[in-house]
Amino acid sequence: MTLLDSSVGYLYGHHLFVDAGVPVYFVRANTTTASGASTTNSFTDLGDIYGQVRLSFPSPVLNFKTQFTGRAPTGSTSDGISTGHATYDWTNRIDRDFGDWTPFLEVGLANSIPDTFVYRRPFASYGELGHFQAGAAYHVVSWLSVAASAFDVAPWGSQTTDSRVLGNGSGASAGHGPPFLQGHQTTGGSSLAADNGFSAGLDLSPTKAIDFTVGYSRSTHYDLNTISFGIAVNMRAILRHPGL
Repeated sequence: MTLLDSSVGYLYGHHLFVDAGVPVYFVRANTTTASGASTTNSFTDLGDIYGQVRLSFPSPVLNFKTQFTGRAPTGSTSDGISTGHATYDWTNRIDRDFGDWTPFLEVGLANSIPDTFVYRRPFASYGELGHFQAGAAYHVVSWLSVAASAFDVAPWGSQTTDSRVLGNGSGASAGHGPPFLQGHQTTGGSSLAADNGFSAGLDLSPTKAIDFTVGYSRSTHYDLNTISFGIAVNMRAILRHPGL
């Protein structure tokens, strides 16, 4: 699964930032019919359009950020890109620099596991939950940093997951495995969307305009290993400094 996410934002003073974005997903999915025949399909889908508001309060004692994200159900439900519901996420973060080290703690409330939480999951979820992450970043040099963290997703109440790796119409598997490999859509209790594990990543910023990221995540709940690569391009920096 590949994601292309474009966004535009505006910074008001030193504390308030607002932005909106449109994600596009490129997915390779498997479909299994009732007779057991399996096919692989590749598709491109628009994701849920989103808007964000972030408040930042830097301090020598403790840095604090709070961010609210709202998403409209514009993505495909049949392909597992969207839950078909409006979703929200409210995440709060505190951190402090100790020389080259920056320990941090994040606590959030949402009604869907955020796509940006640690790693991009092979399913979309819908249901109330809390998510937590604690770790530390180390700034090796000005343009290179590494980080490691532990995370937990703690849902409550009814939960629904829509698989992004099984096409709509896929029959249930006779084997064992996580819900997103058993059928296209699954509804159950709080344990359905629960997750926990750890992650590590590297952030390389050779210029002000481009960031490269490499990440590894281990979900102990789903017995899932995920490796991700990312490139972020800051058009504002390019337009202001064409030589970057």
